[in-house]
Amino acid sequence: MQSDSRWLAPQKWHKILVHFCLIALSLPAVLPLLWMVSTSLKPDREIYATGGGGSAPTLASLLPQAIKWSNYAEALATVPLGDYLRNTIFLCIVSIIGAISSSSLVAYGFSKLTFWGRDVLFVVMLGTMALPGQVTMIPVFTLFKNLGWYGTYLPLIVPAFFASPFLVFLLTQFFRTLPTEMLEAGRVDGATEWRIFIQLVIPLSKPALATCTLFVFLGTWNEFFGPLLYINDPTKYTLAYGLQQFLSNYGGAWSYLMAAATLFTLPILVLFFFAQKTFIQGISTTGGK
Repeated sequence: MQSDSRWLAPQKWHKILVHFCLIALSLPAVLPLLWMVSTSLKPDREIYATGGGGSAPTLASLLPQAIKWSNYAEALATVPLGDYLRNTIFLCIVSIIGAISSSSLVAYGFSKLTFWGRDVLFVVMLGTMALPGQVTMIPVFTLFKNLGWYGTYLPLIVPAFFASPFLVFLLTQFFRTLPTEMLEAGRVDGATEWRIFIQLVIPLSKPALATCTLFVFLGTWNEFFGPLLYINDPTKYTLAYGLQQFLSNYGGAWSYLMAAATLFTLPILVLFFFAQKTFIQGISTTGGK
């Protein structure tokens, strides 16, 4: 028993050292978040206090001396975050439905169907991922404006229903790991490709689909450039665009701005902590073969 305890001791210290290093490396990412939350709870006199001729902030100055929870209520009264939240959630839901349904169909075709030029088309699709959005920004904007979609959500919604190359790549790699014999058995029993896709492939692909859903949600939630280009009605602003407008109009109200930014960030943090296991599982199972 003594030998076992002596053998486990180095492993225990190794885990402690690893966790200590990870915590130390995470501090540069955590400190700005702590500063944002701290500023959102401070009164203005603490935010603008110089304390020693403009010296660098200390740990004591990072923590609020008098917590002012009313900053959140006043921020919500200053900015229609409720309307921005409703618009953002609407875009997230529609984008998730469009991106997941279209990308999964395309990925199924690339992974489990055989047709002429399949590999060439797959490479061409991957090549579009290397094309910067700035290159196609002007022609795409001109197209949507000529269609009469400027000022509506259609330029932000419709592209999601035409598949995302990144999601198609992830789902294709995952679908290739599914046993082909199972799908062949369904075809022998007379099942159509649509039925095989719905009743066999989709239920077995929940981890990968959940990961893709998280990607689409985070991308839509943080989207700023799209609403900036196509939305000109303040009642249709999203959270990311609304916060930028708030900064332009109330640039000096840092407590309100940080309170609004904290409310904007909170759903992402909650989603990450509750879905990180599913996210990691989905990424780890899209290696393909």
